Amino acid sequence: MFEVTYDILALLILAGFFAGFIDAIAGGGGLITVPVLLLVGGSPIDALATNKVQGVFGAATAAISYARAGMVSLREQIVPATISFSASVVGALLISVLPVDLIRLVLPFLMVAIALFFAFKPGLDDNDRTRRMSGPVFMATMVPLIAAYDGLLGPGTGSFFMIAFVTLAGYGVLKATAHTKLLNFASNLGAIVAFSFVATPWWFTGLAMGAAQIAGATCGAALAVKIGSRVIKPLLVITSASLAVKLLWDMF
Repeated sequence: MFEVTYDILALLILAGFFAGFIDAIAGGGGLITVPVLLLVGGSPIDALATNKVQGVFGAATAAISYARAGMVSLREQIVPATISFSASVVGALLISVLPVDLIRLVLPFLMVAIALFFAFKPGLDDNDRTRRMSGPVFMATMVPLIAAYDGLLGPGTGSFFMIAFVTLAGYGVLKATAHTKLLNFASNLGAIVAFSFVATPWWFTGLAMGAAQIAGATCGAALAVKIGSRVIKPLLVITSASLAVKLLWDMF
């Protein structure tokens, strides 16, 4: 039934758990799962598609966990989540006409900038701060822009949502993390819809990894709610910097 042998499946399930844990706190779970999927024989596009399949479970679990902790209202996020889903589909469909190579060239430096921002920006904690963009404008601009990027390429989507919520919406670090998850779930789901037409995801393997993602995301969200920015900020810096290194390595 599974697309891989049971020993490889065990490795992928373990990767899914740790990816769900990391992703629930700071994003960047794909740094774990995509290389492992490639290592066990997945083609690049099938690995990315399978990563989206398993990733939706972790994002959904994290969103529900933060909602239960009172960090976010999922009902109030229905409209932006719908926008995120639609924009991700559009982004994937526009891959042949947008300057993907240019985006890949700039992306590592953006990730380094995000890492430096969260590492050295004073006063970044769980307290809200001045809002620089109204809710409707944020929903009409930043949400579709970042979600379309997720459909187009994907790496660092959670970090981009995070920095937008912190710098423009004025959210504290923990609140920003909580609000990121449903939007990331929706953009992942949109990418799955698009990938299903151009790739062959490992559906059964992805579902097994998704079960592990649920467990990992539950643990990660619980830790983030308990400790807040003290665990979110360091992990966000590490994942952003790691993603920049990986992108540069792939490039050169």
